[in-house]
Amino acid sequence: MLLEPPPTVASVPTVPAETPLRELDPASRTWLADLRAGGARRDSAVVRLHALLLKAARFEIARRRPAYPHLRGNDLDDLAQQSADDALVAVLARLDEFRGLSRFTTWAYKFALYEAGAKVRKRAWQGREIPLDDPAWERFATAGSPQAGAERSELLAALGEALDALTQHQRRVFTALALNEVPIDVLAERLETTRGALYKTLHDARARLRGELADRGFDIEGSSE
Repeated sequence: MLLEPPPTVASVPTVPAETPLRELDPASRTWLADLRAGGARRDSAVVRLHALLLKAARFEIARRRPAYPHLRGNDLDDLAQQSADDALVAVLARLDEFRGLSRFTTWAYKFALYEAGAKVRKRAWQGREIPLDDPAWERFATAGSPQAGAERSELLAALGEALDALTQHQRRVFTALALNEVPIDVLAERLETTRGALYKTLHDARARLRGELADRGFDIEGSSE
């Protein structure tokens, strides 16, 4: 539902933070030792890690490809390479955060999956105008009983009026993310801000809208939409 609470900033990091420290499995210990070593030993480990991350990035991009048919083969390979490069930098910078809750390779994979997903979304929106001020209300039109359709139309009309209660920034962020389905990492890049800042703005906007709709007699909390 467009007014459902967004995930908290803490719940959507690049890779979920690990807290308890457990005894590492032998393979994970070897990975860490090699990556923290110097010279040829570290260089070899970095090359192996990059190959692992590239494999993960290609998998994620192939999984997402049906949703972005306009992306070409060269584009996809370029995105995979960029994703692996950026994931490698992130993994090496956060080695001390690995706590052994999973195998090291599983933990590292998540960096590549995240980078690949973000880069595919950004490439898909490259050159496209970000709709910040024109809500795509038609996206919420659904088939159903005449009564359900009338109730939904009434709610959407009230929501359109309630948007005026938001600040300009809140309205634009809510319109882009909740109504027009702009990916949050795309919007963060275009507005030169962070995902965390946008989540906070979206949370505040939804809270304000719930209050406005409640004042108009709509039971948003009890809605299953």
